[in-house]
Amino acid sequence: MPTRTARTAWDGGFEDGSGQVELTDSGLGTFEMSFKKRSSEDGGGATNPEELLGAAHSSCYTMQLTAILGQKGATPISIETVAKVTLGEDPDDQGFKIHKIALTVRGEVEGIDEAGFQEAAEAAKVSCPLSKALASVPEITLDATLETA
Repeated sequence: MPTRTARTAWDGGFEDGSGQVELTDSGLGTFEMSFKKRSSEDGGGATNPEELLGAAHSSCYTMQLTAILGQKGATPISIETVAKVTLGEDPDDQGFKIHKIALTVRGEVEGIDEAGFQEAAEAAKVSCPLSKALASVPEITLDATLETA
């Protein structure tokens, strides 16, 4: 499997500095970031590590779920996954930590019932590579719903 690369360039200090994160291998974009915008409620028009982590986790989880559904003989029609990443103070440290990741998945899938979908959704939560990498996050929740057309 390939190694993927992203790069961040930062100017200034923690609170007054800013930078750009680049999706190096794909070349799909360079995005602005700063702590001031990171800690604002609306994000200030810039990205942040938590949003990028949510994007990575939701995409990894979705791919893993479709693989597991296929192994069960089901046919995914559409899957939508949202990952909400909660950052907060680390009570054991002076810094911050990820306290929670809430995954919400909605799937339209042929050839599987609700129980089978729930089983696949839970299996994907445990087995996707990003979930494994994020094992130190105290709480990763899942809300999975099989939708019918």
